[in-house]
Amino acid sequence: QVQLVESGGGLVQAGGSQTLSCAASGSTFGAYAMGWFRQAPGKEREFVAAINWSAGTTNYADSVKGRFTISRDYAKNTVYLQMNSLKPEDTAVYYCAFRYGTWSHVHINYAYWGQGTQVTVSS
Repeated sequence: QVQLVESGGGLVQAGGSQTLSCAASGSTFGAYAMGWFRQAPGKEREFVAAINWSAGTTNYADSVKGRFTISRDYAKNTVYLQMNSLKPEDTAVYYCAFRYGTWSHVHINYAYWGQGTQVTVSS
């Protein structure tokens, strides 16, 4: 079992920045990846970014490339999502996710999820 606890989120103005954190605990061993997904009202959950834990290699959705940065603190077992130049269309509930193996952009491939945190970008 893996537990994920998210923090961060809230209301921010367009053009602003925000950082989300996700601390993992439990069976976090071997090769695994952590990702961020988001879901806006009435829309499907979509991939935002992911990182392969050991290698630190990252991947991003085209919609956030150049604006968002995923990173990890190996010692704290925590993944971060630094979001810059936020746009109203970034408004969504953001979820942290964990899977064994390498990263995937498909949400059903992740077995463990955080509770979600709301990010609202005002125009």
